[in-house]
Amino acid sequence: MQLKTLAGAIPVRQVIGPLDRAVESIAYDSRRVQRNGLFVALRGEKNDGHEFIGQAIENGASVIVAEREEKNPRATCLLVENTRTALADLAATFYGLPARRLKLAAVTGTNGKTTTTFLIKHICEKAGLRCGLIGTVRYEIGERVLPAARTTPESLDLQELLAQIANAGCRAAAMEVSSHALTQERVRGLEWDVAVFTNLTQDHLDYHGTMENYFESKAKLFAQLAQQKKRKPIAVVNMDDHYGEQLLDKIDTKISVITFGMGVRADFRASNYRMEFGGTSYQLDARGKSYLVRLPLIGRFNVANSMAALAAANALGLNLREAVLSLGKSPQVPGRLEMVPAKRKFQVFVDYAHTPDALLIVLKTLRQLEPGRVIVVFGCGGDRDRQKRPLMGRIADQNADYSIITSDNPRKEDPNAIISEIEKGFGSDCYEKVTGRAEAIVRAIAVAQPRDIILIAGKGHETYQEFADHTVPFDDIQVARRAIEDRPVEF
Repeated sequence: MQLKTLAGAIPVRQVIGPLDRAVESIAYDSRRVQRNGLFVALRGEKNDGHEFIGQAIENGASVIVAEREEKNPRATCLLVENTRTALADLAATFYGLPARRLKLAAVTGTNGKTTTTFLIKHICEKAGLRCGLIGTVRYEIGERVLPAARTTPESLDLQELLAQIANAGCRAAAMEVSSHALTQERVRGLEWDVAVFTNLTQDHLDYHGTMENYFESKAKLFAQLAQQKKRKPIAVVNMDDHYGEQLLDKIDTKISVITFGMGVRADFRASNYRMEFGGTSYQLDARGKSYLVRLPLIGRFNVANSMAALAAANALGLNLREAVLSLGKSPQVPGRLEMVPAKRKFQVFVDYAHTPDALLIVLKTLRQLEPGRVIVVFGCGGDRDRQKRPLMGRIADQNADYSIITSDNPRKEDPNAIISEIEKGFGSDCYEKVTGRAEAIVRAIAVAQPRDIILIAGKGHETYQEFADHTVPFDDIQVARRAIEDRPVEF
């Protein structure tokens, strides 16, 4: 693509060097720059891309996009006010504005994003609308499945993914949109057909500082809806959530809104909720009609997730009755209250719950199954929100019968120091500390008795464990499966 074309897509303060160049690739990592490439210098939390401009030029960059003047006879420099917004606009242009070829559904919130996007994709596919998926667990591009590097990729990677999804024959995409992505302009320029708000609870305060800042970052998605020029979007909002109520007051009045919840004022309202090991059922009242919804997923929170997905699918123009029927064969979302095959008289579940609210909800859900005891294995991630550690300890103490505190992803912190901070939330002695996560899982399965339920919380679908200077393969489900197989059959 010609540099003149790309330069025309962004507000350039100054051009230093010739514009008659061909750009063959774009990169924001100097190590990935290719010959005749364009390098965008991003300012990060830890590193500043401007410090790596020289390396980018050595690696073949012929164009630099920067916020400060860079003079080098080997490269043209485009000076801009904000390289993050420039990257998003350049990427969209470079990949041919792929989002315009797709119906786009965005899902944001603290909990429920992954399940909701999986359900939206499932409903779309059952209705004959091929749908890509971008989120925490994986990226789905037609028949291809890729591991996810981030919940919401950097804008350059996101535009490439959207182009691949469109080129694979998909006509829609369901995306998780994180608060980091909204703050860092990764989804800038995308026009949504529907945007969903699931809920907001404590998380990422190491990044946002306060809950108000966290909320405002999520609200950016809905503020963008009013600025759309080509599509008339619909907002889908959880009325059972305090922040959902606040969000309704912030959404521009010209935006159509669908609310969901258990309350009588919700547009999509659930009642007569029932749960058992095999799944969940409830009555949905929406659009003046009643539907019986059957889900092979357990938990009241999955009632909310499924209502969000149904409302989103309906906003995309899909038939609501057919969407309800399709939920009966919903897929198991990896690491979301996923049952580990045990063939024993106890049950083992793995869940991604890594926030206080998510842990509380999952423990309460499992309690409704009337187990003998609920045993929870959990930890907290290192280099992340430290405020939630004693909170999660207190929630485990008050809602499980026995807790085993262990490591999550310690990263650069001492795992035992993290465990000690979690321990401060306990008021009873119904817990033990086992630093090694594998050993903790084995211990939980060793002490399980008939009718007990074990919850292994925090990592869910993850297949690795992060330490200070290395990452090792680690899969809660596989570790639990081996521990079950190795335990003698005693009852």
